[in-house]
Amino acid sequence: METLLVIVVALLAVAALTQAVRIFEISSQIKGTDTDVKVDDRDNNTQGWLMILFLVFFFGAFAWMVNEYMDVTLPVAASEHGADIDNLWDISMGVILAAFLVTQPLLFGFAFMFRGRKNRKATYMEHNNRLELFWTGVPAVVLAGLILYGLTTWSNVMNPENTEEPMVVEIYAKQFGWQARYAGSDNELGYANVRLIEGVNTLGVDPSDEHSANDIITNELHLPKDRPVILKFRSQDVIHSAYLPHFRVQMNCVPGTRTQFQFTPTITTAEMRSKPEMIKKVKRVNALRAERGEDPWEFDYVLLCNKICGAAHYNMQLKVVVEEEGAFNDWMKQQQTFAEML
Repeated sequence: METLLVIVVALLAVAALTQAVRIFEISSQIKGTDTDVKVDDRDNNTQGWLMILFLVFFFGAFAWMVNEYMDVTLPVAASEHGADIDNLWDISMGVILAAFLVTQPLLFGFAFMFRGRKNRKATYMEHNNRLELFWTGVPAVVLAGLILYGLTTWSNVMNPENTEEPMVVEIYAKQFGWQARYAGSDNELGYANVRLIEGVNTLGVDPSDEHSANDIITNELHLPKDRPVILKFRSQDVIHSAYLPHFRVQMNCVPGTRTQFQFTPTITTAEMRSKPEMIKKVKRVNALRAERGEDPWEFDYVLLCNKICGAAHYNMQLKVVVEEEGAFNDWMKQQQTFAEML
């Protein structure tokens, strides 16, 4: 498939270059510097039909891509606010798709209908205030509506109403990995600074802070289902972007400052694995892996870096497990506190 795409792109590049040379020749004739080039009805008809053929190819390619790649989109959102994010996406894409389906046939259709003809003369049309108002006003109103809806959605996502105290977890980013630090039984993180990094204290947690002793540092992120969590992000070196696609969460991790995002997981890892769409996806992926002689893949939530942060950016991942409250509490009891680690 990649080879076919390269060939198609190369052919289109050659065609574009040919048309550019042709345009230069025509412009030379118009300027009176070249009298050998003649533009007749046959040439105009050819260009007009090429416009129609390209429109058919364009829409055919669009339909093929939709059919081919719809299966690789994200599954249902696994967080409380995810439905709002998905709804905003669907509405935005619906508006864009409607505009695409209307404007492209008009664009290439007009190029065909009004192609040059020997006995046709251009008609001068004066400025029309009503048309200007229509094609300026309608997009402005639609865009204003989308922006207001987006701002409302973003405000609701970033300022959720809490029915219980959120669990506090720090996500620490560095080239090229992640670590999680749970606030412990007091649900308050101890002070940390990169200048305090030494030995096993890889996050620079201050041992003298009374809130640090019961902090828990892990190399996996476990979250209880239906419990709000505040993720506080910190970076050691460069800007990273903490991306949890299945929860519709993304936030930059910026050196020297702290950012945060609150959300509530609603689907456990086991529940997501059992969904028909996920079973189908795992089956499809494992068929491809088997062809390459690779080990089978099992779905897991994952925290990714969505900023190109260096050579190993592609491999900067953290496993995320969402489980029932009881299983989460059992896992937490097995973890060492910061004081025990030291």
